[in-house]
This record gives sequence, C-alpha cells and structure tokens, in this order.
Amino acid sequence: MTRIVAALIRHGHYHQPPDTPSAFLPHPLTELGFQQARDCAPAIADWAASNGLKIHPVIDTSRMLRAWQTGHEIAAALSGAFTVTEHEALAERSVGAAANLNLSQIDAIIAADPRFQPLPEYWKAQADFRLPFQGAETLREAGARATAHFEQCMNNLTAGTLKLFIGHGAAFRYAAVKLGVLTEAEAPRLSMYHCRPVYLERIDGQWRHAGGEWKVRKQEAMD
Repeated sequence: MTRIVAALIRHGHYHQPPDTPSAFLPHPLTELGFQQARDCAPAIADWAASNGLKIHPVIDTSRMLRAWQTGHEIAAALSGAFTVTEHEALAERSVGAAANLNLSQIDAIIAADPRFQPLPEYWKAQADFRLPFQGAETLREAGARATAHFEQCMNNLTAGTLKLFIGHGAAFRYAAVKLGVLTEAEAPRLSMYHCRPVYLERIDGQWRHAGGEWKVRKQEAMD
C-alpha cells in the first residue's frame, strides 16, 4: 500500500506569559524549546525510514515565531535540503482583539463593556465558543482552516511522502476532529506534546491515526 502521511507537530516550549492564551503571542522559543526541536528531527527521520517514507523538502509552519523557529531547527537538524514556508492557516485559535492579554485582563474588559455577558466557565475549552471581539475564532473554526491547508497539501503529494506541519495544539487537535481522527468527546481531554509528532495518514480520502501520541490533559488544565 502506498502511503501519504502528515506529521502534525506542536512548536517547542516558548516564553509564554502566565495565564495568557497562546493565540497570536509573538514570543520566541526558550532554550528548552530549541533543544526539543533539535531532538525531534532524528525521531522524525527514524519514523519516516521505518515506514518507507521520504520527508517532503518543504516544511509548513504557522507565522507565529515559535512555530517558525521550530521549523528551522528541525530543518537544520535533518539530513538533506529543507526549506520552511509560513502559512496563516496554521495559526493557533485567534482571540481577536484580545490578543496578548491575560485572562484577568480579558475578564475585566468583558465586565466593563455593557454589550457583553460574563464569560462561561472554561470558555477556552469549549469548541464552539467565540470571544465577542473582532477577529476571534472558535476552536472548531481554527481546526477547519488548518484542515483545509492539510487537505490541499496532501492532494499535491506523491505516494511515499511524509509532510511536516508545525503549528499549535488546539488548532491541530480540532483539525483532527474535523478529519474524523478524534471524537468530540476526546478533543477536550487531549493536547499535544511539544515537538512530538502525531502522524495522520489519508487512505482513499479517509484519515486515520498512524503514529505518535496525544497528550492527556490534567483535569484542572482543561480550561
């Protein structure tokens, strides 16, 4: 059976301010994040070789610095000539005009605006909740745009190819829901490890989990 596989890779550890939604944060990788990306490369190469796949020479990343840096570290650590291209479709779920604000600041803005109702508890984990700010998205919408990018890329690949996509846990998780790989019930309970790929294979138009592990979230973190 000829195979075409997508590797969904969450960026490495980065300088995220406390209690601040990841979204469009512009901060770089930490030293740990850079090391995670370098360590990721041989694991990807080994997985590709053991599955008879050739890694596609173009690595797709989101435009967030942490994803772009992760892509370049992986490209430099792999054997061969690889390039990195940036794509807005691979960004994390947008919080719109609330970008780069912490949770307390978002709550205060909501409370001060007479147009808005108080935010529901655990709003960050609700698939169809959208903050009432211009440019904000639901988790499901973020997953849908990432899915469209995956599908378009996979349509242009030849058999025996492994394509690397580097982006963000929530958008990629809900892309997996859109693709039928995760269920609605599973998605809120899972996340992704930094720089540990989840491999998804498309066979006759259907997607399946082909390798790698999802991260099980702690109950108190499911917000």
